[in-house]
Amino acid sequence: MRGRQGGLLLGPLALFVAVTLIAAGYVAYTLWPRWPGPPASLDAPALPVMVAGEMFNLAPAAIRQAVQRKPGSHERIDLVYLWPGLAPPDPAQQPTLARPVDPNDRLFLTIASGETTLPIEERAKTIYPRYSEAAAGAGPPGLTVRPFRDHTPYAGEDLVYEPTNPERFLARCTRKGVGNSGTCMLERRVGNADLTFRFSRDWLTEWDKLADGIERLITRLHPAAK
Repeated sequence: MRGRQGGLLLGPLALFVAVTLIAAGYVAYTLWPRWPGPPASLDAPALPVMVAGEMFNLAPAAIRQAVQRKPGSHERIDLVYLWPGLAPPDPAQQPTLARPVDPNDRLFLTIASGETTLPIEERAKTIYPRYSEAAAGAGPPGLTVRPFRDHTPYAGEDLVYEPTNPERFLARCTRKGVGNSGTCMLERRVGNADLTFRFSRDWLTEWDKLADGIERLITRLHPAAK
């Protein structure tokens, strides 16, 4: 009788051991270090990329660094889009010495962790006022320009924003640039990820279209941000 009971228990025990071994093997396979695969080709479909716990769908042709053209988790991703179409650059039209990249028709985007930085809204309320001039001036129609003081960390820059809705458009812009009137930096926080857009200050004359374009691009790259 005792032997029969032992035989009955042997089957479930063997099944439990087999399931445990399979699970352990799968975990070991998943976590085992392996050589990184080759980067995706520029014409490949959008890659699922995670930055700071947020998932983004990124076209390989928009990713500037070949080493970043891989699905999975990244600390930082650098991208570029043509303006105003917001499409990635055509892989068939590579820059040359005779025809270099024109930064004035490109919208640059960096996605990185924002866990160690204050959101832009908090900086605008608590940090930037310490370094900016008290008086603000008018900028392009619909925008206000508040210069930063000399001998501060933001010397040579202006804070440019929509006074009635700074959450929609607020950028830091240099006053001089290479081949343009300066470069602007606009940030958005998505979860724990910071999205930093860089563009020519000359684009401020169409800032309303730019604000709408940036929102459309964020929705396209990260649909959960809607």
